[in-house]
Amino acid sequence: MDNWMLISVALSSGALLLWPVIAGGTRAGSLSPAAAVQLINREKAVVIYVGEPHEFAQGHVVGSKNLPFGEVDAKLAGLVKNKSLPVIMVCPVGSRASRAAAMAKKLGFEQAQAIAGGMKAWRESGLPVEKA
Repeated sequence: MDNWMLISVALSSGALLLWPVIAGGTRAGSLSPAAAVQLINREKAVVIYVGEPHEFAQGHVVGSKNLPFGEVDAKLAGLVKNKSLPVIMVCPVGSRASRAAAMAKKLGFEQAQAIAGGMKAWRESGLPVEKA
């Protein structure tokens, strides 16, 4: 009981470290694969694969369009004409897609989001994959 202060600090810090896992695990602006499917089916979301063409050829979300990450700023507005449509970004593991979704929001695509975990999470969910 002499170290009650240290024990309470340790428990508090442990709880704070576990909070993101308990609260849902996905970052703001990111979708689970199941939520992405709902957006695609219900709101006609446009899926943009922001990986390189060789990654796109290895497997992508059915019906998605390939726009390499380096070209998102220059070509997204030409690829998706209606900025009010939901735009879902996806890449192999989700990191580039998250950055691409942030860039899309700056370009005026308010409903831009990324699939958390990318194509890896999509495949693990058992969802269909198309190869070029």
